[in-house]
Amino acid sequence: MTMQQLGNERTAVYTEGQELVFERVFDAPRDLVWKVMTDPERVTRWWGPHGHTATVVEMDVRVGGTWRWISHGPDGQDVPFKGEYLEVEPPERLVQTEIFDVPGFDDKAAINTLTLEALGSKTKLVARSRFPSVEDLEGALATGMVGGALETYDRLADEIAKA
Repeated sequence: MTMQQLGNERTAVYTEGQELVFERVFDAPRDLVWKVMTDPERVTRWWGPHGHTATVVEMDVRVGGTWRWISHGPDGQDVPFKGEYLEVEPPERLVQTEIFDVPGFDDKAAINTLTLEALGSKTKLVARSRFPSVEDLEGALATGMVGGALETYDRLADEIAKA
């Protein structure tokens, strides 16, 4: 797979092999971005596309801890995700598995690596999702997930601005 540019003016999104990469600069210090991204109560206010709500069923942000979140669409459809935290280095790095929590996807976990780089009073977020194969990445892209992720990062920026 060649590199594809998929983002917008606020968030760069591209693929590299079996990785999907998001890059965005937030107008907030790194500690605040980390806090908003790892506080279960705040996650419920920004995770998912516009019009969706989220439930944090579990979120134990420590190495070996697990997480499970459910996105509730305006059409009543629930989309559950889960994973395990593999590395936790506040406030700069978080590595976790992520899998669509429905039968048939048990071997399709992506490895997500989030880094937060301090840029003075701003923070650069780089989120890399490594899929098990290029075909799995292409399947995820076919669901329209990039559009939902772009909206999620917009909602995250709004939530950060409230702090």
